[in-house]
Amino acid sequence: MTLPIEYDDILVNSQAFLYLCTINKDGSPQVTPVWFDTDGEHIFINTNEGRVKDINMKVRPMVAMSIQDPDDRYRYISIRGEVVDFTREGADEHINKLSLRYDNKPWRYRQGQKRIIFKIKPTHFDKH
Repeated sequence: MTLPIEYDDILVNSQAFLYLCTINKDGSPQVTPVWFDTDGEHIFINTNEGRVKDINMKVRPMVAMSIQDPDDRYRYISIRGEVVDFTREGADEHINKLSLRYDNKPWRYRQGQKRIIFKIKPTHFDKH
């Protein structure tokens, strides 16, 4: 499913945060604001292994996401999707790319971190 082109301004090059909802073991939701990017078809999230969202997405791959337009707080897109892949390969380079986009500076590597990229395939959009 291709991401809606009319939202490219907040999906492609903006500094909009994505609010990622995963499901905890007890069935309760867990929401985290995260940096993200896209290839136009998938959403890519980068996190550190062992974090709650990492554990949740590996076990329960269905997620919900919301991205709000930083210039118009009433404009946003909600996305439901499924994690279709995750890898450590290229994850350090990916977080550095995101850091340059969001913080305008290289990522500061923290000792012991093991970065991981999650590839999410959208299954439904709700545009506002």
